[in-house]
Amino acid sequence: MGQDTVNDADAASNTNPTTHFHSYLHGGTSSLVSSTLTTFAIFPLHKIVFRQQLHNTVVREAVAQLYGEGLRKLYRGVAPPLLIRTLQGTLLFGVQDSLHHHSSHLVQEHFPRPLLQAAAGVGTGVVNALVFTPFERVQNVLQNGRNDHRLPTHWSVLVRLNSEPLALGFYRALLPIIARNALGNGLYFGLKNPVRDALDQQGLSLSASSFISGAVNSLVISLSLYPLLVLVANMQAGVGQEDVGGGLKASARKLWVARQRSVALLYRGSSLVILRSCVNWGIITATYDWLERG
Repeated sequence: MGQDTVNDADAASNTNPTTHFHSYLHGGTSSLVSSTLTTFAIFPLHKIVFRQQLHNTVVREAVAQLYGEGLRKLYRGVAPPLLIRTLQGTLLFGVQDSLHHHSSHLVQEHFPRPLLQAAAGVGTGVVNALVFTPFERVQNVLQNGRNDHRLPTHWSVLVRLNSEPLALGFYRALLPIIARNALGNGLYFGLKNPVRDALDQQGLSLSASSFISGAVNSLVISLSLYPLLVLVANMQAGVGQEDVGGGLKASARKLWVARQRSVALLYRGSSLVILRSCVNWGIITATYDWLERG
């Protein structure tokens, strides 16, 4: 019992494709449950935060913008995040599990398991960025009220972005998205099980331990990477040479100047994002762990 048993279990899971299929299925299911429960309930809050990130406004001004646009446009742009989060969860847990199990038998004697899981999470973040950057791009264009008249529908946004070079169109802000996803996923998978196990040893139920683990990890990740989230939103909200504002360095410099070189202004709207993220990832983590145990 001990290391030999763990190694045998890992070896068996490496040769069993059903194990990896379950990771994809459970990841997609947990993300679907979480996104359905939270997206419609908090999407208006998400749009308020997005307007704060984009226009550096206070909550009152962002609410006034949405109120002026009317109820009909309140949920404009909700379809991409629903689709994205379900598919992201499928790839996030499935790819991470596949990468972890295919590499662990080679290096597990030299590296601790959480480090291997974190490394697999970094690789998963790169894959997710390459697959889902176009979805995020469409979502951010749709949520920018300044695009309503010239790009009123999903189809018009797709046609417009398709007419641009990839670096300015569907894959605008790819590098900061890769950095954000790789670092965020690496932290999440590296901390997920150790935090959950530590809470479990304190007498909490498995579901409670998983939920708190997901929420705490999300808090750490959101606080660390929020500036990248703001940068991506500002880089992706515009369309066309006249609106995108240059490359990565120029966009970061422009954002820093627009925020009056203030970290506090750069984090404007972060409280709502962090709250949403903690609830969302708490639910995802608890649901995924429950499905894995079942």
